[in-house]
Amino acid sequence: MQTISQEVWTSHALMAVEITPGDGPDVVFIHGNSSSRQVFHRQFNSEVFKNYRLISFDLPGHGQSSDAFDKTRTYPLPGLAEAVTELLDQLQVSRPVLVGWSLGGHVAMEMLSKSYNASGLFITGAPPVGPEISEGFRGNLMSGLAGKGRMSAKDAANFVRNVFATAAEPFMEQAAARTDEAFRSTLFSRYRFEEKSNQREVVSHTEVITAVVNGRDDRIVNLDYIDGVPFSRLWGGTCFRVADAGHAPFLQAPIAFNGLLSAFLADVA
Repeated sequence: MQTISQEVWTSHALMAVEITPGDGPDVVFIHGNSSSRQVFHRQFNSEVFKNYRLISFDLPGHGQSSDAFDKTRTYPLPGLAEAVTELLDQLQVSRPVLVGWSLGGHVAMEMLSKSYNASGLFITGAPPVGPEISEGFRGNLMSGLAGKGRMSAKDAANFVRNVFATAAEPFMEQAAARTDEAFRSTLFSRYRFEEKSNQREVVSHTEVITAVVNGRDDRIVNLDYIDGVPFSRLWGGTCFRVADAGHAPFLQAPIAFNGLLSAFLADVA
C-alpha cells in the first residue's frame, strides 16, 4: 500500500511519520523498544486495511526520528505517552484505535491513564502491570538487553533474535543499534520506570474496549498473568493466543493477527 512519509516537530523530538492514504477511521501503530515503525509492514501492505488510515511513527530516539531534546523528560513512559499524544494532536488525529506492541502497548495504556480519547485499544506483547512489574514478564526485564545502554553489533543481533525469532529481518538489527543508548538506560532505570501509571488499574477501569492478542509461544511476557488481569471491557471476552507466534505475532503469524485486528476494527472504529 502506498504511504506518505513526513517529519513532525514536537516539543519532545523531530518525529518521522508514515501514513496510508485511506480516508477511513484512524488506526495508530506504536512500536516496541529498540525497534521502528517498519515492523508493521505486514499490516501497512495488507489490503485488509485499505479502508482505514494507518499511522505509524518512530518513537523519539528510534528509527528516523531524532533523539529526544530532553531525554530525562521524554524517555520515561509518561514522557513517551506525552510525545505520542502531542504528535497525534498535531496530525489532527481524533479518537483513533491505538495498536500497541510491547513497549508501544505500555505507551498506549499510559495515554489512557491520562484520559486520552481513543475509540479502541489493541495490545500485543504488553502485560498491564501494576507495582509488581516482574509479574507480567518472564525473566528479569531490567537486567537484560532490553535495558542495556550501549549495544554492540552482537548485542543487537541477540536482541533481535530473542524478540523476533524466525521473523527477524536485517532492518531490525539496524533499528536496535540505532536506538539512543540513553533511551534504554533511562526507561528501564528502576526509579524512572516506577513513574508509570498502574496499568493493571487502567485497563480494569477504562471505558475503552480493549483487545488482547499475544503469540502463544511468547517467551518474554507471562501470558498466564495477562489472562488473569480483570479487564473492564475485554473484546471477545478472552485474551487471544495466536498459534505459531511468539513476541511479535503481527510478523510471525500475520494472517491470523490481521484477521483479529480487522474484526476488532469492524467492531469499534
